[in-house]
Order: sequence, then structure tokens, then C-alpha cells
Amino acid sequence: MKRMKENKFSQRVKELREEKGLSIMDLARALNTSHANVGRWERGERNPTVISIIMICQFFDVSADYLIGLRDD
Repeated sequence: MKRMKENKFSQRVKELREEKGLSIMDLARALNTSHANVGRWERGERNPTVISIIMICQFFDVSADYLIGLRDD
């Protein structure tokens, strides 16, 4: 399976998490997922489900286009 373009998703999830001062475990709890999933997303080893993308966008108050790298604002 092809990874997302330039792994922007992985970079952005990690950046957003760190900007809020959250650990991987903190974010996993907030999203009701495992810390292993969050770690895999950040390393680009696994792509999230659409539901997970929506939850991440809502949690960080960002657009899906920004999160997956289609826009920079």
C-alpha cells in the first residue's frame, strides 16, 4: 500500500501533538485508540481510518486538508 504524499500526515500529527504538550499516550486516550496506533501514524507505518482522521481534526481544530497535506493553512 502506498504511503501518503511525503508523509505530511505523520509529520503534522506529531507536530500538533507536541505543540499541545501531549504524549503519545495522552493523544491515544483523547482519541480512544491505542498508543501503538498513534505511534504507527507518526512513524508513517499505518494510515488512519476516516473516522480517526475526523477525530484528530476535531481534537486539534484543523481541517482534513491540512492534516493530510493538501493545504498548508
